[in-house]
Amino acid sequence: MHHVPDFDYQHLAFSPDGDALWAWPAHNTTNAWDRSDTIDLRSGTVRSGRAWDTGIVEHPGGGLVATYNSDQGATLVLFARTDLASGPLRFLRRALIIDVDGYEAPVFSSDGRRFAIRGNAYEETLSVYEFPTLRLMLFTTLGDDEPDRLSSATGEGADVADWSRHNIAFDARPGVLWIGRPDGTLLELNLDEETVTPHPLLGGAPVTALGRLVTGDLVAATATGEVVLVAVAGGPHIPDREAMVEVVRTFVDSTSEVPDDDQDLERHLVLADGERSWDQDDLDSVTEASSADPTWLQVQAAVNKMRADGR
Repeated sequence: MHHVPDFDYQHLAFSPDGDALWAWPAHNTTNAWDRSDTIDLRSGTVRSGRAWDTGIVEHPGGGLVATYNSDQGATLVLFARTDLASGPLRFLRRALIIDVDGYEAPVFSSDGRRFAIRGNAYEETLSVYEFPTLRLMLFTTLGDDEPDRLSSATGEGADVADWSRHNIAFDARPGVLWIGRPDGTLLELNLDEETVTPHPLLGGAPVTALGRLVTGDLVAATATGEVVLVAVAGGPHIPDREAMVEVVRTFVDSTSEVPDDDQDLERHLVLADGERSWDQDDLDSVTEASSADPTWLQVQAAVNKMRADGR
């Protein structure tokens, strides 16, 4: 691949049409960590764009991708259209903000109406959000002792240090998320019915990775080197392609692109936190936050209060 710059990129992703390679950080700029490269694989042309990290995941409906802009205090889940010509990512103003950093790339459900996120740098968290609303449906810590049904199912006998970060997958049914445990059990989480069903299928070998096949069945990898195909009950589920496209259209129509000519990305974003949205005026005016609030909100409130007090 002689068109790709000779540079130690940290993260790479192909554009959905295969014509471009997105790469971060940028290879030829003084603020490399704040920019990214888009490499045209036909011509070798390299164009500069906004920073992203971890991975770029296409929505099942096409025309939209999700990625991160991570910082120790907070991670932005950013969305960009891809139904235009391949080029640098052009982020949309609607975004999701999640606490701290160190997350794995989002995993979309088969119908694109939900996505799950595993993280973070400090805890083994699992979050599920609705799309396009960005409403938080589920938040739990794997291995936690909280007395809810999912935490009980994930916590019993599981060492937090043993959890894989690649242990979740939606099957072909849009509302069913599977979680691989360190003891070889697969948990079937039905988000609509709010039920958790354990399946001790892998003979006690820790699950190291879990994925969905195009058939809707699962493929699991274990710490003993096995790769196991898991048939999912219910038969094949044929997704409604037009409905998935409409989900993307609804999201895109509800927002607009961040201007290219302003390097201050966050100033233009409307940030959802799973419960409410924050525009820049909201963030500039908040002065109260409790210890139960996310770190980023506590920091923002403290900074604003200091400014208001003239310190």
